[in-house]
Amino acid sequence: MIKIEPVTDYTPCHALRRAVFIEEQGIPEPEEWDDLDDQAIHLLATDNGTPLGTARLIRKGETGKIGRICVAKSARGTGLGAALVRDACARFEEMGCTRAYLSAQSYAIPFYEKLGFVPYGEDYDDAGIPHRDMEKPL
Repeated sequence: MIKIEPVTDYTPCHALRRAVFIEEQGIPEPEEWDDLDDQAIHLLATDNGTPLGTARLIRKGETGKIGRICVAKSARGTGLGAALVRDACARFEEMGCTRAYLSAQSYAIPFYEKLGFVPYGEDYDDAGIPHRDMEKPL
């Protein structure tokens, strides 16, 4: 059974991020880790205790930023990524946020559009990967 919940020990979130961003996508390790982890809410998706996906939530006033969204290879295409984003938006709404935004890898823009996000601004490079900011009213 899939469960998505906030965790205070985000070691499994880091393991997922390492596997997806550093090992699969080749993002340099120093670019993946920053000082925002200690300020964030970390969502962890598990199936019978096995970590399968994660997202990092940071609130900035009435805006919630969803970042570091990743899903293990074995769980891709199952709807888990969409469930993580929906869960994050619901949590931000409960906190009183009126807007959610994220930085999407360009190839993933259609995925986020299906979840109600709209691209804005120009494309930009982040860790060697084209990105574009997207937002959604809550």
